Amino acid sequence: MSSTSQPTAVNGAIIDAVTIANTKVLAEAPAMAMGSLYQTIGNSVAMAAANAVYAQQQANVAYQAATTLGVTKLFAQNK
Repeated sequence: MSSTSQPTAVNGAIIDAVTIANTKVLAEAPAMAMGSLYQTIGNSVAMAAANAVYAQQQANVAYQAATTLGVTKLFAQNK
């Protein structure tokens, strides 16, 4: 048994199929990257909007509490 390998002929159709598959993967890579980027940006924008809504809701609760306290103090004043 020999440890050296001899080159063998490969069918041209096999070479073409491998070349086409490699080219297809390379051609799709930018589109896949941009799709992933757009999904990430969309998710980030949605989370930012949700956080803004939550912050506004919490601020409204605080404003309502402050207003209630202020009105209570006004009514509690002696005339």
